[in-house]
Amino acid sequence: MTRALPLLALLLSVAAHAAAVTGAERFFDQTLGDFSEELENAREQGKQGILIMFEMEECPFCHRMKTQVLNRPEVQDYFHRHFLIFPVDIEGDVDMIDFKGREVTQKAFAFRQYRVRATPVFAFFDLDGKLITRYTGATRDAEEFLLLGRYVVEGAHHKMPFSRYRRAHRARR
Repeated sequence: MTRALPLLALLLSVAAHAAAVTGAERFFDQTLGDFSEELENAREQGKQGILIMFEMEECPFCHRMKTQVLNRPEVQDYFHRHFLIFPVDIEGDVDMIDFKGREVTQKAFAFRQYRVRATPVFAFFDLDGKLITRYTGATRDAEEFLLLGRYVVEGAHHKMPFSRYRRAHRARR
């Protein structure tokens, strides 16, 4: 019986991890990889734009965001209300169509067009496919990621950097 307890604990841990990652997969919308078409979809659905998470498979910060932030229902609800959301693998050789209708690989899209070198990068695009702001790295928690979303949705990115917006909201507490 005592041997079964560590095995049971391990199985429960693996199951909990799988559930957290699976929950994060609901954060992302399905796409056929044509971002020029996704811009049209975003307009038709009344979204404010597109959010892309530039990631790579072995990135511990990407993993933390998926298991501790992006899997949260309140995060998913808020971001889905305002954006279409897609992941892009910065090392990916998968062909895709960029916002201007050009065929590129995920890697070329990430590096050549947006100079993504570190991950994760959360890049917000307007309905014309223009980059409006980006955030590099993992947020501290779900609350800070929601604040990043409000920063874009409220248009504060036109007036100040996110660091100042975040400080102003911390001071109000």
